[in-house]
Amino acid sequence: MGLLDILGGSRGRGPASPLAMALLGLLAWKGIKGTGGTSQKSAPATGGLGDLFGNSPLGGLFGGASSEAKPTDGTTRGIIGALLTGGLLDLVKQFQAAGKGRTAESWVNTGTNEPITPTDLSKVLTNEQVDFLTERTGLSRDELLQGLSEKLPRAVDELTPQGRVPTPEEMNRAV
Repeated sequence: MGLLDILGGSRGRGPASPLAMALLGLLAWKGIKGTGGTSQKSAPATGGLGDLFGNSPLGGLFGGASSEAKPTDGTTRGIIGALLTGGLLDLVKQFQAAGKGRTAESWVNTGTNEPITPTDLSKVLTNEQVDFLTERTGLSRDELLQGLSEKLPRAVDELTPQGRVPTPEEMNRAV
């Protein structure tokens, strides 16, 4: 199973869904911000992952303007694996800081995933994260939070099959 399959995208069947792009963007948030991504207003994405990451170096990994790398390159896979591993760790910490650590940990651990409501999710995610994702995916705030509240528990669960955040090398196999 590939990354877009886990995130609910359309691997090999055209552009990724806006919600799949939002999930990937949320998991890659620190990498986006750490590599020059901005939350400036922009046109909604047209379906490519390069659109989600814009002109940051990550945009080039997915067909944007900043690099010639392809998502199937070994180096690119390594970057994406490290980015997603770090993103998962950061997301769990963000949930813990917002008093929802037990919820996020249930997604990582084996067993039943605790649900999260859109309202609770809006208290965990920053306005900057939500604004960035709505601008890049074309989803409304309510659509984004509703979709993430439904898909994020399963996506995190499937990315952590051993009950822990995988190493970057392990994550590469999911990419």
